[in-house]
Amino acid sequence: MLIGFSLFVAIVFLLLFFWAVRSGQFDDQYTPSIRILFDEKNSEQKQTTNNKNRDE
Repeated sequence: MLIGFSLFVAIVFLLLFFWAVRSGQFDDQYTPSIRILFDEKNSEQKQTTNNKNRDE
């Protein structure tokens, strides 16, 4: 019984993996590596906005 359940879970995970590959979730390997560079720019803008709000 336990072996059958284990095979069922393994097949479900295998099907989910193939679905993820077909839907393109692993295609973009470049953008996540540079996304952190853009986060700093956004945080500077937020800090500038916060400083303006403090001055008012």
